Amino acid sequence: MPKLFVASGIFHPEAGGPATYLKTVLPALQERGWQPRVLTFGEPATAEYAYPVTRVARQSYPIRQARYAAASRGHLAWADLVYTHTIDLPLWGGRDKPRVIKVVGDQAWERCIRRGWIPADLRIDDFQAYRGDWRVRWQKASRLRQIAAMDAVIVPSRYLKRMVVDWGVEQKKAHVIYNALPPTEPPQETRAEIRSRLSWDDRPTLIAVARLQRWKGIDHLIEAQRQSPDWRLVVVGDGPDRPRLAQLASPLGDRVIFKGQMARPDAHQLIRAADGLALYSGYEGLSHTLLESLYLGTPVLASDIGGNPEIVQHGVNGVLVPFGNPEALRRGIMDLLERRDELASNSQAGLERFRLDAMVEQTDLLLRSLL
Repeated sequence: MPKLFVASGIFHPEAGGPATYLKTVLPALQERGWQPRVLTFGEPATAEYAYPVTRVARQSYPIRQARYAAASRGHLAWADLVYTHTIDLPLWGGRDKPRVIKVVGDQAWERCIRRGWIPADLRIDDFQAYRGDWRVRWQKASRLRQIAAMDAVIVPSRYLKRMVVDWGVEQKKAHVIYNALPPTEPPQETRAEIRSRLSWDDRPTLIAVARLQRWKGIDHLIEAQRQSPDWRLVVVGDGPDRPRLAQLASPLGDRVIFKGQMARPDAHQLIRAADGLALYSGYEGLSHTLLESLYLGTPVLASDIGGNPEIVQHGVNGVLVPFGNPEALRRGIMDLLERRDELASNSQAGLERFRLDAMVEQTDLLLRSLL
């Protein structure tokens, strides 16, 4: 049985794409004969898994990096293959083992945004040609050096494959394997019953589910709500941008409601009850949230960037809107709400590309080809 060392920065029960993906894919790989072990940052969790999970506490950066490196040594010696889910993890040793990385975004761009090294409104696509100062150039060079050294690169969208190849990674190393989710069981209650239990009135309701960071575009949705007060915005999630967003929304009262972080089944209840889900972000590799909403029968409004057009069929199961265009966003929201029932009836259109069994099979075949 091949031994798979999975190195990640986050893991279940933390929120985020890599955590959701690994919680889904690892049991399926076990069924296909893999022996996984996971190393991640985080505090001890009460959840139990069918494979070992080692967590390194998030202390000061040098200390946690050193402890992660020390913890990785035994895993690297044990493994037949290393599957990592972010750059800059201190995996020192085991260079004779094949390595694969899953790339779901541009960590250089995210880091430069967080540290204020580039303009806060610089979009990820514009960042690719942005020269910046030595810190920006160093981040880009470091990102390419680490990813190009991998034996294979998994990306969840054609959009991200083009980006990775443009960085300088060999095209033959980059493999598109679409994200997928386990079958999503809709809540047993009807939409009307859920809305009644939530004490929602008859106003149309859009829901946004996201980690609250600037590029998620929640501020644009709040401004759209200010301009068109006939609908309500419910925001699920938490993150560093929440205080700013709450201040922006404060004058609007109950027209914008922040629910904070929620368990997945509870968030599904709200998505099911809503008239539509809005993901108006400045960047998406391939969104689990869009897939969840469509599986639950709720149509979506999304920015027409990144991997969103690979999920959303404009006018069929949702609406695509140019990012950074307030008038187009307002019109898109009105279009979604007016055509809600028609779009909801087509919510499953195209989702066959995002089947869990297809994702697992393609991942299994690629990993085995590296042994």
